[in-house]
This record gives sequence, C-alpha cells and structure tokens, in this order.
Amino acid sequence: MLAVPMALVLLIHPGAMLDSQGGYSHSLLMLVMWGVSCAFIHGVGFTPRLRLWRTLFSPWLGWGLCGLGYALLGLAQAT
Repeated sequence: MLAVPMALVLLIHPGAMLDSQGGYSHSLLMLVMWGVSCAFIHGVGFTPRLRLWRTLFSPWLGWGLCGLGYALLGLAQAT
C-alpha cells in the first residue's frame, strides 16, 4: 500500500518531485525507486531464498526508502 502511491507519482507526474531550483536529486530518487521495488516485492509476498537478496530487498529497507520518497515529495511541495 505504501509503494503504490509513490510509484504512481514517480511514473505519472515526476515533476512533483522537483526541488525549488527545478532539478532532481537523481541519487536520492534512485534510492526511492529501490524502496518502491522492495515494497512491491514484500507486498506480493515473495521472499528471496538467497540471504543477499533477502537483505537487499528487505521490507524494513523498503519502508525506510519509501519514507524518504514521501519526505522528498513533502519538501518539494513545500517550496
């Protein structure tokens, strides 16, 4: 549920993520997309077998990075 609105904002209206100078922070947006991917993987109930993939796509990491995305969206809308 947390990933769907963020994915829709990033895919349908990416201009909502612009900062006050009209630019993106590509490194932060890459982390947000990683968080959305983690959240979707967890949301569909898939659990990777290999410990490396479980760590890279853990739900805790996904929730934190989606939270980062919502914080960036809030900062972009505030300016």
